[in-house]
Amino acid sequence: MQVLWVLAHPDPRSLNGALRDEGVGVLREQGHQVRESDLYAMGWDPVVDHDDFDHDTGERLDVLAASEQALRSGDLAADIRAEQDKLIWADTLVLQFPLWWFGPPAILKGWFDRLFVQGFAQGVIEPRTGRPLRYGNGGLVGRRALVITTVGANSATTGPRGIHGDINDVLFPVLHGTLWYTGMSVLPPLVVNGAVELSGTDYEAAAAQLRDRLASLPTSETIPFRSQDGGDHDERLVLRPGHAPEQQGLRIHYRTPEPRAQCQRAGGQSEAAR
Repeated sequence: MQVLWVLAHPDPRSLNGALRDEGVGVLREQGHQVRESDLYAMGWDPVVDHDDFDHDTGERLDVLAASEQALRSGDLAADIRAEQDKLIWADTLVLQFPLWWFGPPAILKGWFDRLFVQGFAQGVIEPRTGRPLRYGNGGLVGRRALVITTVGANSATTGPRGIHGDINDVLFPVLHGTLWYTGMSVLPPLVVNGAVELSGTDYEAAAAQLRDRLASLPTSETIPFRSQDGGDHDERLVLRPGHAPEQQGLRIHYRTPEPRAQCQRAGGQSEAAR
């Protein structure tokens, strides 16, 4: 495999930093090629601006149009082009982050915002129909994606009846709305719960689970999201009545019952940060 590992945590001494080191080391031991984007260490700028597209600040910025024009003319900012090149090279993407306020840190959201420009990851048009390719197709099709996230809450409170909401629903915007939207095949996420007070024993269990997930990364079944062009939706892109009858919300976006996020139950005391 050719793996791009993206980390969004400000401290390499954290739990996330330790798991990143473990995971990257395992992949390289297995003979895979790995490139890294440690966003905080890189000083990644998460803010979309005129400078991204060599755009005149005196003119109104239409981000979609300006980004596509800059992509085609070669005028995208150098840091964006460098990250896009990594993604083009990779056949597998690993996204690792702590869950902050029910989503990834802003620096990772900004990585998506600046990289996934019109004509590259989104807004790729199917010539025959003139429709955008998305949800199972698109600019990043052919890649597999794994999300690894650490969560302060325990696995019961992030379960189907937990007060924080089902972790699969919490991660839906990233898994479905970002990765699947751009064409990547998405694996069930690896969630490390109880990250605030993780004991040494629990860390070893989490590291072992990470090693197992990485060993099966090329062959594991992906989340069975419905594709845009698989025939399940009508011409308005609304799910046909025969599919998931009498259901609404996120459940209808899965062809079969969605796989559960693979969680590491954690507890105890440790100085490890999230």
